Amino acid sequence: MILTMLAATVLAPAANWKLVWNDEFAKTGAPDPKKWTYEKGYIRNNEKQFYTADRRENARVEGGRLIIEARKDNFEGKEVTSASLTTQGIAEWSSGRFEVRAKVPAMRGTWPAIWLLGSSIPTIGWPKCGEIDIMEHVGFDVGRIHANIHTEAYNHMNGKGRGANVVQPLVTSKFHVYALEWTADKIEVFMDGKSYFTYTKESDDLAVWPFNKPHYLILNLAIGGAWGGQQGIDDTGYPTRFEVDYVRVFQPK
Repeated sequence: MILTMLAATVLAPAANWKLVWNDEFAKTGAPDPKKWTYEKGYIRNNEKQFYTADRRENARVEGGRLIIEARKDNFEGKEVTSASLTTQGIAEWSSGRFEVRAKVPAMRGTWPAIWLLGSSIPTIGWPKCGEIDIMEHVGFDVGRIHANIHTEAYNHMNGKGRGANVVQPLVTSKFHVYALEWTADKIEVFMDGKSYFTYTKESDDLAVWPFNKPHYLILNLAIGGAWGGQQGIDDTGYPTRFEVDYVRVFQPK
């Protein structure tokens, strides 16, 4: 079920949390290899982009920000290129507070996301591994931000997905803070300090709560695909950018 109501709950006071992992994107050039690795290739959802690895045209740090750029440049015969940065094999978490300040592109066909994926995906597959989408935006519906969870019991493929969305017209022109608070029995997602999606643990059944296991973080800019491409792709909009100001992960004090 997709909800559209915006709750008035504010973020927990910063004093309750301690910073345990972060990237402020202060050093120009390649993203920090001690913090990020890359997905490479055509990965999922019948998307149009080819994800490159360690290519500055698609992923770089400049001006204190991470730039993930989709380009129609026919690189090595791949018509459209982009990047997907992950902490897979580097850092993973099974709870915490996650904050990402970012600005999404407006081009029709874009599908940027900030999300967590269960580290067990190589052995048990999706959606059993679990997925937490902190932020998704599709360019054909500019200004609507989505949060979702996916489990074996609740996912978009079986029509039982759990999520919510909120409208903020300035997401493509201004930076906003997307946050997740993830505890042993609850997942809560925020935008600019406002809570708008909560998923509460129903039982210990892995089919409904795979979120007591480690997950890794992903920042990516997809083009087209099963959702992003539902209303086509504006091929005049390249290059287009997903910009990230910082990523911060906290644990309770």
